[in-house]
Amino acid sequence: VARPYQPSLLRVLHAAMVALVPLAWLSGLIVYSNHDGRWGRLPWWVPGDWIDLHGTLGVVLWPLALLFVLYALTLGRHRLRQPANAAALIGLVLAVGSGKGMNEDWLREGALDHTLYSLHLTAWLLIGGAVLWHLQAILRRGGPALALSMFQLQLRGSDHPAHWPSQVGRWFRRSA
Repeated sequence: VARPYQPSLLRVLHAAMVALVPLAWLSGLIVYSNHDGRWGRLPWWVPGDWIDLHGTLGVVLWPLALLFVLYALTLGRHRLRQPANAAALIGLVLAVGSGKGMNEDWLREGALDHTLYSLHLTAWLLIGGAVLWHLQAILRRGGPALALSMFQLQLRGSDHPAHWPSQVGRWFRRSA
């Protein structure tokens, strides 16, 4: 049986999401617990300026998420037929988009009734569930081999970073 292979551009963008999304999610949990907590708080106080850390993660995540979404809607479009992939992408777009529109002082001032903040909390729940669903779907579809294929370092001859612009260009020419 052939080992699954994921395109290198997908692996690089996916790795960025794997590194940043859990950090943003966890820092968001701490921010929620420290400043909102309407539905419960962590059993301990986590000192620090978590709003700024969470916002910084969002600033770093924003351009990478944009590239990931562009990849998903172009070269990776067929992967969006998997509902778990689509849900994770929707959660990412909602989280980054709503976070970009928020004012960090809202939480510091106790202003919890903003629509964007409610959307951000919804996105936080969606992305948490969607990532778990995504992992479960990958393991169900291809088992550990498919999951581990995202972390392979080997490249096929036609899949080096130097080929990424031509891969994207071919997609645009094909879909025009």
